[in-house]
Amino acid sequence: MTFGDVATVLSGLLVLRDGETTDDTVDGFVETDSREIVPGGIFVAKPGETTDGHAFVGVARERGARLAIVEHPVDDDITQIVVPDAVEALGALASHVVAAVRSSGRLRVVGITGSNGKTTTKNLLDAVLSPRAATVAPKNSFNNAVGAPTTMLRVTGDSEFLVSEMGASGPGQIARLVRMVTPDIGVVLKVGLAHAGGFGGLEETFAEKSAMVTSLPDTAVAVLNLDDDRVAAMADLTAARVVFFGLADAAHVRATDVDSDRTGTRFTLVLPSGEARPVRFRVLGEHHISNALAAAAVATELGVPLDDIVAGLETVTRAERWRMEVLGGRDDVTIINDAYNASPDSMAAALKTLAVITPPEGRRVAVLGTMAELGEFAGDEHDRIGLLAVRLRVDRLVVVGTDARRLHISAINEGSWDGESVFVETADEAYAYLSDELRAGDTVLVKSSNSAGLRHLGDRLGELFSW
Repeated sequence: MTFGDVATVLSGLLVLRDGETTDDTVDGFVETDSREIVPGGIFVAKPGETTDGHAFVGVARERGARLAIVEHPVDDDITQIVVPDAVEALGALASHVVAAVRSSGRLRVVGITGSNGKTTTKNLLDAVLSPRAATVAPKNSFNNAVGAPTTMLRVTGDSEFLVSEMGASGPGQIARLVRMVTPDIGVVLKVGLAHAGGFGGLEETFAEKSAMVTSLPDTAVAVLNLDDDRVAAMADLTAARVVFFGLADAAHVRATDVDSDRTGTRFTLVLPSGEARPVRFRVLGEHHISNALAAAAVATELGVPLDDIVAGLETVTRAERWRMEVLGGRDDVTIINDAYNASPDSMAAALKTLAVITPPEGRRVAVLGTMAELGEFAGDEHDRIGLLAVRLRVDRLVVVGTDARRLHISAINEGSWDGESVFVETADEAYAYLSDELRAGDTVLVKSSNSAGLRHLGDRLGELFSW
């Protein structure tokens, strides 16, 4: 695009660097982090909570940025487009670029949302689609008002698939992302209490997640989780053709013959045509079967043969860094590092996985930290997880951090335990305790929200018991 093209799309004020004209072009990626800039790109100077992107325009220029999108002119030798809101401008540019690539008729857009499982499903779908055609998918968990459009802006004229994670921590955010690029296929995985503090409760979360499918045209496809009653109910809210996935017999894409252990999960993948294939799925936890089914449903709609879907699913060995990541192995001690995100649903699923995969002769050890962003629901939900740990017969519960202490209290108040639950203030204290406590045959789950920092504890324990 030319400088003039970009300024027109953004309705911004173009301030040209000496010697440059409106017909000069940009052809690199668009970034909000100056460290990620490559030559020919655009730097979006986004104001932040602790730092202001305007202070890094010069760094971006030195790294090769040709254009800066700013909210006020900066004294750097670079062409700038001044806009009222840099994040809104980022979204507008993404919408324009995707529409332009789409006009060729090749690009298909998949939008994925849900309280849990977005990143895993994105990774699985990327593994299935990438061998077939040029596919753009988010790095890490780029799914918010900045990360999603940044990913969208990586499409080129050769791109055939754009997989877009669409997350939200407050009302209206998913609808905004959907408006940027109305998906050809919209996926809803689950409605739960993740980020409930920002929404207000399950009904509000339902309203937010349903925005993925309510505005889809009748030419689109809504891929919905039949095992989640709230998600299944979204079938009545969309004009799109509905494809259900799940374990239920009525699901169009389903799994049968499910079996799990510490090496992964085995199941039979069944498609609407009746075709079926066994899958050796190495992502730990039966709850991730739902994500695999969602990816398979999308891939089927995009024309991927069943054998290629299975091959893609079987290449994925972990959901994502710090998500059900299997570490250790020495002395038959298995560390499951799942401490990047934690909601009540994902915490419960991880604990149930721990209960299912621990061999009869081994101990179930759960190292749990806080579940963040639950607002008024935090106390009750930590209570519920503490009780669940007892009922699943976790042999040793280690609760880390003041924000999670209520989970420890709930467990010991259950009355059936005598010393099985331990509370410590810090990850270092937990490491010191576990270094002495763990023994051969233990299976250890480390689970918390990212803010608790227990992912680093999981890494340390994995290293301690590595070969």
